[in-house]
Amino acid sequence: MLKKLDYYIIKKFLGTFVYAITLIIFIVVIFDLSEKIDNFIENQASLRDIILVYYVNFIPYFINLFSPLFTFITVVFFTSRMAFNTEIIAILSAGVSYRRLLVPYLISAVLLSLISIYLSNVVIPPANEKRLAFEYEFVKKPSTFTGRNVHMQIRPGIFVYLESYSEKTQTGYRFTMERIENGKLEYKLFADQITYNEEEQKWTIRNYNERIIDGLDEQLRFGNNLDTLLLFTPYDFTQNLKDMETMNFRELNTFIANERLKGSEIVSFYEVEKHRRLAFPFSTLVLTLIGVALSSQKVRGGIGLHLGAGITLSFSFILFMQVTTTFATNGDLHPMLAVWIPNIIFGILSAYLLKVAPK
Repeated sequence: MLKKLDYYIIKKFLGTFVYAITLIIFIVVIFDLSEKIDNFIENQASLRDIILVYYVNFIPYFINLFSPLFTFITVVFFTSRMAFNTEIIAILSAGVSYRRLLVPYLISAVLLSLISIYLSNVVIPPANEKRLAFEYEFVKKPSTFTGRNVHMQIRPGIFVYLESYSEKTQTGYRFTMERIENGKLEYKLFADQITYNEEEQKWTIRNYNERIIDGLDEQLRFGNNLDTLLLFTPYDFTQNLKDMETMNFRELNTFIANERLKGSEIVSFYEVEKHRRLAFPFSTLVLTLIGVALSSQKVRGGIGLHLGAGITLSFSFILFMQVTTTFATNGDLHPMLAVWIPNIIFGILSAYLLKVAPK
């Protein structure tokens, strides 16, 4: 059962965290508004939309983004204050073991981790969809895709190729679609140009020829224009990496499976995002333990020394995570391993620091 000491530490932990994260979000909103105010005015965004559509959906994203960092700073700050006021010494002298002292810290960290997981997979994806839609309309238009030599598999055994594609006109040039069964070509469509009709959700194919192969029999068809349904849409060519921020965990898994089927070169970016949604909340636990181990001892430098060491260590963690994810997205490191390596290494560090901490 929780005791008064547990409630005391949990109250300090969560209270300091809420105060710190509120302060940083307030500062971030001020800087973001000062940066984008000209775009809002120029594109005639209403005050209601700026507040209720943009910033209401902007805040959960940044709370979750800064959560592990400010959890760590929170722990270092209020624990070092307790150590400076000799509260930690009094608690340990009263017969409370160091391991028992960690219980309220872990309860608070687990609570924040669960909230982070909930935000990442339930609250933030639809919020990001509204936020990004607002940004595309009033701040910055999404970048257009003008790819060349696009190859992908849209269904098992069905492959398409485009020499070039323009997102602006939704038109592809030198188009080829092939269907292969058991290693044999059964169907091939070639066209000089294909254009997507948004209203009818159909493709218009121009100057085309078809080959239908059935063993030794082969049929050839030619035509100038053909409106037809194909097994893909322009969205398959024009994905934006920011789209993954609008997907929940289930949607992200489905999307990754489809991208892998198409042979997409950016699957690793989506896999990193998927694994990060679990690894990032877990880092809250790791950083909490490191923060307690670092700041529970009363030192001559006081709170300033603890905060300096804590901020240095937290930014080292973030830098290390960025380096490992870069190796995953631009190298051969597995995305899951890349995301979890910082937690593993800093977890070992936390175990060592807790072992040598004065008790």
